[in-house]
Amino acid sequence: MKELGRLEDLPLDYRESLQQLNLVPLWPSLRAVMPPHQPRPRTQPVSWQYKTLRPLLMRAGELTPIEKAERRVLVLANPGHGLEKMQASSAIYLGMQLLLPGEWAPSHRHTPNAVRMIVEGEGAYTTVEGEKCAMVRGDLILTPTGLWHEHGHDGTEPVVWLDVLDLPLVYYMEAAYHVDGPRQPVVSSESERRLAQGGMLPTPVFERGNSAYPMLRYPWAQARAALETMAATEPHEEVVQITYVNPHTGAHALNILGFYALMLRPGQTVTLPARSPAAIYHLIEGAVDVDVLEQHFALEEADTCCAPGYTPVTLSNRSADAPAFLFLADESPLHQKLGVYERRD
Repeated sequence: MKELGRLEDLPLDYRESLQQLNLVPLWPSLRAVMPPHQPRPRTQPVSWQYKTLRPLLMRAGELTPIEKAERRVLVLANPGHGLEKMQASSAIYLGMQLLLPGEWAPSHRHTPNAVRMIVEGEGAYTTVEGEKCAMVRGDLILTPTGLWHEHGHDGTEPVVWLDVLDLPLVYYMEAAYHVDGPRQPVVSSESERRLAQGGMLPTPVFERGNSAYPMLRYPWAQARAALETMAATEPHEEVVQITYVNPHTGAHALNILGFYALMLRPGQTVTLPARSPAAIYHLIEGAVDVDVLEQHFALEEADTCCAPGYTPVTLSNRSADAPAFLFLADESPLHQKLGVYERRD
């Protein structure tokens, strides 16, 4: 590959003249911003163990009341981006959020899209635009851009969930902000009751609903049952995976990030192909080994790990007797919209 000119090769007076006019020569940095063959991601393979994270989260509940935190969260930060950036990947933010019995996290809305993957506990709920969504382990709850949402807890034990937002992208675009609001009255029933059957939509007088987000809660019981049904009929070597979608359109549930559930049969090992988007793997049930680049992560339930893009990922169920279930999030919708999505087999 041809070597390009360096910045230090240019005369000092020339460089100073450029700097005074807010000009930068491209050629010394061209290989860095457009490297040959594939990107050089800052996103590193990294994992977060729930058993070590949980005590610190519970202590946060003792140290900081909800009134002083608004959202009591420990951010899962990727060191490749710098911990201060609070990024898991270039477009994904992750956080473990704690809500204690009797607490209420006040209503607000914001420009980043968010989902909540429930990790432990029961008795909490999220209200989105007046729709009260119960928070049950393994459930996925959407709080899309611009929609009012709040969290409450009527139970007796702590509730923890994993937040997944496209905050890094929205912040980079200088479009991130939030607005506080009053407590929401509950005005509608749970949407999944109306949309529980795949392939069938309510169409009164032949008309579909016009909601951009017709389904806000995706119950884990239904997702798990769908995966088990698929596993019983698909060849053993096939990957058993579902995508969380908008039931009206079949498109991804949100615009920027994609969300999936994957089942590994007892003893099964699968290698997912190298794709351009970075991805997050969160273990809902079971025990799974994750191998990415030179890193090996032995995930237990509620553990989370991150894999950069353009890299194959191998998943292995350590149990020979029971299936394992993972929640995945990635940047596929963003890459597809920008026309840069790739799969390299």
